[in-house]
Amino acid sequence: MADYKACAIGRTGRGNFGHGLHTCYADVDRVDLVAVSDDDEGGREKARVDAGADRSYSDYREMLEKENPDIVSVCPRWVDCHEEMVVACLEAGAHVYCEKPIAADLASADRICEVVEQTGLKVAVAHQAAYLPQIHRVKEMVDDGRIGDVLSIYSAGKSDHRGGGEDMMVLGTHLFNLMRYFVGDVAWMTARVTQDGRDIAAGDVHEANEPIGPIAGNRIHSFFAFESGVTATFESRGRKIKDGRPYGLELIGADGRIAFNASANEATILEDDALAPWTAGQNRVSLNLDPVPLMEGNRLAICNLIDSIETDSQPGSSASDARAALEMILGAYASQVSGGGRVSFPLEDRVHPLERLRGQG
Repeated sequence: MADYKACAIGRTGRGNFGHGLHTCYADVDRVDLVAVSDDDEGGREKARVDAGADRSYSDYREMLEKENPDIVSVCPRWVDCHEEMVVACLEAGAHVYCEKPIAADLASADRICEVVEQTGLKVAVAHQAAYLPQIHRVKEMVDDGRIGDVLSIYSAGKSDHRGGGEDMMVLGTHLFNLMRYFVGDVAWMTARVTQDGRDIAAGDVHEANEPIGPIAGNRIHSFFAFESGVTATFESRGRKIKDGRPYGLELIGADGRIAFNASANEATILEDDALAPWTAGQNRVSLNLDPVPLMEGNRLAICNLIDSIETDSQPGSSASDARAALEMILGAYASQVSGGGRVSFPLEDRVHPLERLRGQG
């Protein structure tokens, strides 16, 4: 008999079951996923079969009451339900593995984190890269001084048809989570957010292709100052192409650089301190880290969550980590709305900055 009982919550047609957050238990011997919930009958049965669950429910609250699970995956990609579902799971006594982003705004993320604190339960968030062994190896190399002192980080989104606000929310959350993993907390940031070359206005605020909160702008350039002294940038621009470019980040050190291609989960080291990637004669060497596929990060996240439960430690990407990544996203809008000035962390105003801008229209 497994040590832990798990369930999964999804919503077919409204965020579905995310990126396999219900099927990742199959190869975790210590967990038995027993049930799924989905208010769509066809989606519910497909999810039950895909996850190898014995039972299914149309109402996730009924599932929580009858199954009394130890761990629940909150799977929908749409964030409009995350707070309600995560809090219900925590109040039922279950630890949670939640799809990213954790919420649409900081007020909602704050409420989740408050319940985590009150219950003492664990919430891990599906920033899959944070659980991958190749990322942990890069962190060890950085900490060991392999590229010297880290000076700055350059990161970029896919810059596809979602480029700008949606790209920053959907993929930027992974990159911002990794930045903090490598160099710690942000002290302050500035940003410029534009639509077709002009500063965004109230009329540019709109909903994304899926409900992840309001977004704006088809070009974003953010600058971050970390408490550790490291600086970082993020940029994304909209282009009328489907696949865009690989997204990822580059750690720039005094003695070299390490580039992480998040699209391929591969890391490369550049054996000199040249700051221009097009400089001739660079010695570019693969780190040969035997990269683990990104979706394997879900299984590793469950293993990490179990370890955090048993050692009373924080998951590799916790609810508070996910909130901090969200704060880096919303900080860009806060800076733009304030006229492009510095915004200090934590942000004082927990309301979504674009709601403030929309109210001025």
